[in-house]
Amino acid sequence: MNELTLGDVTVTRIEEMHGPIMPADQFFPDLPEQAWKEHRQALVPDHLGADDAMVHTAFQTWLLRSEGRTILIDTGVGNGKSRPGVPSWTGLESGYLANLARAGVRPEDVDVVVNTHLHADHIGWNTRLVDGAWVPTFPNAVYLMPRADFEFWNPAGNPDVAGGVNENAYEDSIAPVHAAGQVRLWEDSHTIDGNLRLEAAPGHTPGSSVVTLASGADRALFAGDILHTPLQVVHPDHSSCFCQDPAAARTTRRRLLGWAADTHALVLPAHFSGHSALEVEHSGDAFAVKGWAPLARY
Repeated sequence: MNELTLGDVTVTRIEEMHGPIMPADQFFPDLPEQAWKEHRQALVPDHLGADDAMVHTAFQTWLLRSEGRTILIDTGVGNGKSRPGVPSWTGLESGYLANLARAGVRPEDVDVVVNTHLHADHIGWNTRLVDGAWVPTFPNAVYLMPRADFEFWNPAGNPDVAGGVNENAYEDSIAPVHAAGQVRLWEDSHTIDGNLRLEAAPGHTPGSSVVTLASGADRALFAGDILHTPLQVVHPDHSSCFCQDPAAARTTRRRLLGWAADTHALVLPAHFSGHSALEVEHSGDAFAVKGWAPLARY
């Protein structure tokens, strides 16, 4: 099963790909090796390789149907993109659109695209190549992008983009959508509808955000990249090597995990393999995994 119902909102998981991504000591440079050993049984095989120290992640979209609209949260790596900073993402050819079609959604059906932040692996399917030009994949959608990231990742004002994970991403996955007049920039918070709200969650990137759901008695946190491994639930003070501001990311992670524990909200990170979504609870000065959503394991 790849679908959940939360209040009046239907949530469907759309996979792009999953598997090993980086050695644990590179992905989380300051997370002690002992922590990985202590929690190995809970992490293998969905989140850590059984025969190596590779962190396993998923690249996926959360498809929401809410108040009669079709909403996508994050759009993965994309096909045919040039990503010198991550060679394995260059020239990717995945079945993402076919997976979306199997969920009953054509590109023209999408009303809203939420990019929780503007890293290359969250914006790739914003566009697709048509007759040699990058055009919006979802021609009828409003694309909600955080203003802070829109400005930060523009290479015209940030020379550090060259050579990094976001090289070429602004040009092929952000600028064409903006040129088409489909981008809406927001700051601090933005109400999507009566069930869904965007909130700033800075640290991973300057404009990182999350989507909170409150519908009926249900609560959920579409957590973007505040987490990349369940080990960060137990050790919330450790950020990934991709976090622009690790201290701010730590503060954000603790705040949002605390909210999720207090409100019994389902947490749906962008990159968790396995069952993908989880409940958390307070555990001393940190948190613990209370249980996993009834989604099929990757």
